[in-house]
Amino acid sequence: MVRRVDAVVFDVLETLLDLDPIGVRLEEVGQSAAVLGPFFMRFQRDAMALSLAGDNPDFTRTARQALRTETKQKMSEDAIDYVLQGFAEVPAFPDAGPAMERLSKAGVIIGCLTVGDPDNTRSFLSGAGLEDYVDHVVTSDAVGVWKPAPDVYHHTAKVLNCELDRMALVAVHAWDCHGAKKVGALAGWCSRLEGEPGEIFHAADVRGEDLIEVVDGLLAL
Repeated sequence: MVRRVDAVVFDVLETLLDLDPIGVRLEEVGQSAAVLGPFFMRFQRDAMALSLAGDNPDFTRTARQALRTETKQKMSEDAIDYVLQGFAEVPAFPDAGPAMERLSKAGVIIGCLTVGDPDNTRSFLSGAGLEDYVDHVVTSDAVGVWKPAPDVYHHTAKVLNCELDRMALVAVHAWDCHGAKKVGALAGWCSRLEGEPGEIFHAADVRGEDLIEVVDGLLAL
């Protein structure tokens, strides 16, 4: 059987890396851990809004503003620094390493597609024990617009040196998989975060309860 997937690119935050320890840091500076979810959603929304307006959002500045707004301007700048420094120390989900190892053994090119500075992202991946599996780190900074803009996925395929229809995006966000599908890429959706992908999005080619199940499905295409 000829494998259909030549390259797999993973979303990073919430797909490979567990952000729950950021909630602990929020508690340590006097906020509720429950702020984490709304903060990260506001961060993503604001970044997408800036992209739609024609700007290239800066990860740190956008995250800082999202924290200020979500906590009603009650966090000091030092407290915000402390919380955001936690991104460099968040752990990988238990299924991330084994899923990447399966792809590596199968000879599949492995990439990560995320936001912010690529060196910072590699540092995050290294801290989580995943860097050795990753062939390429692609960030939205290089494109000037954030996911799910079509240019991001086209650029990623070029960096990974593969045809778009032979590259698969893996994410826990249905909107991200939708963006990949819209431009002709493959997609693998993990249900860990959202439970169900929702009918408003294009269906992923593969879905699974964890990243290992998703990767196995992609390898079987």
